[in-house]
Amino acid sequence: MTEKQIAEAAVEALEKKYPDALCSLNAENPLQLIIATRLSAQCTDARVNLVTPALFERYKTVEDFASADVHEVEKYIHSCGFFRAKAKDIVEMCRMMIEKYDSDVPDTIEKLTSLPGVGRKTANLIIGDVYGKPAVVADTHLIRISNLLGLVDTKDPFKVEMKLRELLPPEKSNDFCHRCVLHGRDTCISGRPKCEECEMNSFCRHFSGK
Repeated sequence: MTEKQIAEAAVEALEKKYPDALCSLNAENPLQLIIATRLSAQCTDARVNLVTPALFERYKTVEDFASADVHEVEKYIHSCGFFRAKAKDIVEMCRMMIEKYDSDVPDTIEKLTSLPGVGRKTANLIIGDVYGKPAVVADTHLIRISNLLGLVDTKDPFKVEMKLRELLPPEKSNDFCHRCVLHGRDTCISGRPKCEECEMNSFCRHFSGK
């Protein structure tokens, strides 16, 4: 099979297994999603989801966050790790959204990555989930699974994103990334993949090479 054929087969297999391609982070609006995503760096989504209810109850708008005391924000997000840098980024990104983007969460990769603490992974999540544009969220699960399938041969997030943009159907790329997260947690687990149970073992190059 070609890389393109493997990609199409992977999309189809994961669509069947996970009909609802849902983001693992709980958020009710674009502002909450971009903040939750910033908190998820080097932290589990489960931990972030425990922290954000109180945080979003205290700060409801971009203006609330922009005027917040950074030290108070730190207290809410302390258990997420790297809380000082994350709190500073959250307050500063909200200030920039007010100053440059009319208090809105931007809708392009370029604008989003101009915000403090926002990299391409976060930017892709926002443009995919919020704005419905083709996106490739190159998180650890997607990178690992794409390498095992034989779609890429690199762990560099940018290179993975660019290659998968070539291989995946644009309209299905964002949901494929969410499904890879789910699959990476319950089947293709890091260090102990359940290859015999995997819906993709018939075309996975890692499995066929065993």
